[in-house]
Amino acid sequence: MQKLILDGQENISDHHESDENHQNHDQCIVVPTMLNAIADGFIKKEKSWFATSQLPSDLSIRVEDITFYVHKYPLIARCGYLNQIELHEPQNSHLGYDIKLEKFPGGSETFETILKFCYGLPISLNPANVAALRCGSEILEMTEAMEEGNLISKTEAFFTFVALSSWNDTIAVIKSCEMLSPWAENLQIVRRCCDSIAWKIFRENSTAGEIIINERTWWFDDVATLRIDFFMRIITAVRVKGIKPEIIGSCIMNYGEKCLPSMYGDTKGMDCKNGTNRRNDSQWSITSGRIEEMSIGQNKEQRTIIESLISILPPQKETVSCKFLLRLLKMSIVYAASPALISELEKRIGMVLENASTNDLLIPTYAVGEQTINSNEEQTIHNIDVVQRILDYFLMYEQQKLQQQELKSTTLNISKLFDSYLVEIARDPNVSITKFRVLAESLPRHVRTCHDGLYRAIDTYLKTHPSLSEHDRRRLCKIMDCGKLSLDGCMHAAQNERLPMRIIIQVLLSEQVKMRAAVHGKDITESDDNSDKENSWSSTKNEVKSLREELENVKIQITELHRDYSELQQEYEKTNNNHRSSWTSGWRKMKKSALFIRKMIEDETQKGEHRVKPGRRTQSIS
Repeated sequence: MQKLILDGQENISDHHESDENHQNHDQCIVVPTMLNAIADGFIKKEKSWFATSQLPSDLSIRVEDITFYVHKYPLIARCGYLNQIELHEPQNSHLGYDIKLEKFPGGSETFETILKFCYGLPISLNPANVAALRCGSEILEMTEAMEEGNLISKTEAFFTFVALSSWNDTIAVIKSCEMLSPWAENLQIVRRCCDSIAWKIFRENSTAGEIIINERTWWFDDVATLRIDFFMRIITAVRVKGIKPEIIGSCIMNYGEKCLPSMYGDTKGMDCKNGTNRRNDSQWSITSGRIEEMSIGQNKEQRTIIESLISILPPQKETVSCKFLLRLLKMSIVYAASPALISELEKRIGMVLENASTNDLLIPTYAVGEQTINSNEEQTIHNIDVVQRILDYFLMYEQQKLQQQELKSTTLNISKLFDSYLVEIARDPNVSITKFRVLAESLPRHVRTCHDGLYRAIDTYLKTHPSLSEHDRRRLCKIMDCGKLSLDGCMHAAQNERLPMRIIIQVLLSEQVKMRAAVHGKDITESDDNSDKENSWSSTKNEVKSLREELENVKIQITELHRDYSELQQEYEKTNNNHRSSWTSGWRKMKKSALFIRKMIEDETQKGEHRVKPGRRTQSIS
C-alpha cells in the first residue's frame, strides 16, 4: 500500500521506510505549502477538538457530534465554501458552534485530516481515505483557484496515478466508496474503480490463456466482498470486454455462496454490506411450515441482492448450475422478490431441470413475515405450483428439441427425479389428491419406462392419508400402469393392503404374465434393467444376479422335464404297441386252439357213432 505525506515544510525528502507496524515500505512524498502553520496540532477533550496554538480560536465547526474549535484564516484561505459562509452568515455562538456541516463525507475523521492540511500539518493519503478526502475537499471547494496545490489536486493525483495502478488499492478505494454516496458517484470515483478492476481481470485472463472454468480464480473472493451494486457494475464491465460467460457465471455463484443465507438454521451466507465477511444476521429456518426469524432488519437488502443476481445471470444455458438457480428461486420466494424475475428464473430452471436433485426441488411455500398460519387453511409445506410450472417449461423445451430433430433427449432421466419428488410431497398431509394426481400425470406416460417410483409415491400418499375413500384410492391408482411394474414391485403391490382389490387383481395378473415371460426368457433383462434404473424397492445387483441364475436353473429344469416327458411318452407308446401286438397274437392262438378242440370233439363224436350199435349202451355213451 502506498500513501502520500503532505506537510508545510520547504524541502522535499527522499523515500523512507514505513513504521514498524507496516511490513512493506511506504512511498512518501513531502509537498511544500505556502502557508505557515499557526498550530502544532489538535487535542481532544470529550467531544471537542482544539487547535494547539497561542492564538485563541475564533471559529467553531460542528461535524456529526464533534465540535472543532479552529481559526478562520487557515480554513478561509483554502476552502471556498467556508469563505462564502463566513461572509454571508453571522455567527451562532448560542448554539455552541458557528457552522454545522451536515452529512460530511467520511465524518469527523475526514474533516480532522482536512483541518490538518489547512494548517499545514502532515497528512497521510492512502487508499482507505483518499476517496473520502476527495469528496470532502470537493464539498469545501478546495480548488486551485483558492491556492495552488490544494487538496483536490493532491487527492486526484494520488487516486489516479497511485491507487488505480494497484489491484489491492483499487479494491480498498471502492470499498471506502460504499459510505460516500452520492459524492463518490458524482466524482466518477466508483466508475473509474470498476473500469480499472474490469480491465485488470480481462488482462489477466487474456494473458493466462485457457483456464479451468469451474475453478475459482484469484479475483473471485475480492469482488465478492463488494456491495451488490458495485459487483454488478464490475460484472457488466467484464462482460462488455468479452470474458467467457462460464467465468462470469462461476463468479456470480461464488458471490451468491458468500452473500446469500442458507435455507436452514446453520446459515452459511455472509453479509456483504460494507464489504465485511461476517455471518448474516438474518438467520432463519423452516420448521413445520413456519418461518422462524431471528432478525428481519436485512430482508430488504437480501431481496435487493437476489434480484440483482438474477438480473445479471448470463443467458447461456450451462453458465450456472441448476442447484444454484433453485437456491436463488427459494430465496426469491422467501424474500418476496419481483414476480417477473421469479418467472424468468423458473423458465431458466426448466432448461436444466434434468440436473436437479430432489432436495433442490423442495421449495418452501412461505415468505418472510408470515409469522403464523391460519389453521383453517390447508397450506402445503412445499410450493408445488412452482415445480408444476418448471416441469411445464421443461416439457416445452423437450418438445422443441424433438421438433428440431435433436436426438439428445433428457426426458428419460427426469422420470426418476420427478417420482422421487412425488414421494417427498406425498408425505405432506395437506396435499390434496387432485393436486397430487395432476402433478403425477403432468409427466407423459411414455417417459416412465418403469412405474416402480410412481407406485412408491402412491403407496406413500395412501399411507399418509389413511382416511381416503375406496373411490379416491381407485382414482389415485389409475395413474399407475401395473404392466410397467417390475417383479419386485408386483410382489410388493400384491401384498399391499392399502391398494384397492381391483388394482391387486391387476397386479397379480401382471405378475403372472411377467413370471411366464421370465420362464420363457422374454424381456427379463429389460425388466431387470428398468428395475435397476428406477432403484425400486432397494433391489441390489446381487439380488438381480441371483434372480437371473435362478431363472436359468428353472429354464434348464424345464428343458430336462420336456426331455423326460418326451422319453416317457415314447416309452408309453412303445409299451402300448407291444401290449397290443401280444394280445392279438394270444387271441389268435386262443382262437385256433378253440377251433382245434372243437374239431377234435366233433371227430371223436363221429368215431363213436360208427363204433357203437343202437341200444342201451349207445344211450349211455351219448
